[in-house]
Amino acid sequence: MINQLKHSFFQVFTVTSLWVTLLLTVFNGDELISMQYLWRVAGIAVIAAAVFGVMYDALWNHFTFRPVWNILISSILSITGSTAAVWLYSTEMFEFILPWWPGMLLLTVVLHTIAFYFYAKADSRKKAEELNRIIK
Repeated sequence: MINQLKHSFFQVFTVTSLWVTLLLTVFNGDELISMQYLWRVAGIAVIAAAVFGVMYDALWNHFTFRPVWNILISSILSITGSTAAVWLYSTEMFEFILPWWPGMLLLTVVLHTIAFYFYAKADSRKKAEELNRIIK
C-alpha cells in the first residue's frame, strides 16, 4: 500500500508540475519568473499530489469509513487543497474566489456524492463479475 501511494504521489506531482508549467507558459509566457515562484509551483504540485494522489486513493480504496464520511472528507480536502493552490498561484485570484467558497463546497459535495454512487455501482459490477469468474 505504501509503495502504491508513493507512486501515486510522484505521478500526480509530476503531471501537476508539467500542467502548471504549461499554464504559466500559455498565460504568462513573456514574463520572467523568480526562483521563489518555482517553489510555489512545487507547492501546488505537492498539494495536488497529497490530495489527489495519496488521500483520495487511501480514502476510497483503503480506509473503511462510511460513504458519507468519505464524501465529506474528500470534499473538504478538495476545496482546501484547491484554494491553497490558487493562493500559491495568485493571491489576487484567491481573494477574488474566496467569497464563493460556500457555493464551491456545496457543489463539490454534490459532485462527490454523484461520483461516489457511479464508482460504487461500477465497483460492485466489477466485483460481481470477478466472483462469477471464480465460481465458473
